[in-house]
Amino acid sequence: MTPPVLFAMAQAPGSSGGFSILILQVVAIGLVFYFLIIRPQGQARKKHEQLLAALKKGDEITTSGGLIGKVKDIKDDRVTVESGSATVVVERARIVRVGQTNAPAQAG
Repeated sequence: MTPPVLFAMAQAPGSSGGFSILILQVVAIGLVFYFLIIRPQGQARKKHEQLLAALKKGDEITTSGGLIGKVKDIKDDRVTVESGSATVVVERARIVRVGQTNAPAQAG
């Protein structure tokens, strides 16, 4: 419904509370979205940031691509990982597990 139609519904002589019920429904849907989608994503993001902030040399990690190895060096947002006989550089944000601690699932 377009705003002029909503305004016309609010001004109609026989509808005393139609517009207020509509507003309450929109607010209720907004609260459901906040508590079921937005808030949990924010909490997961904070836990992932804490997990990455505690990262140190020698930690065993797993990346989102499935690479498993030990942290050899950390520079800003890049982490050098030693996996078998290879050494690779990965983005810090792509680390999903440190030791036995999993990062919370993130959508998107």
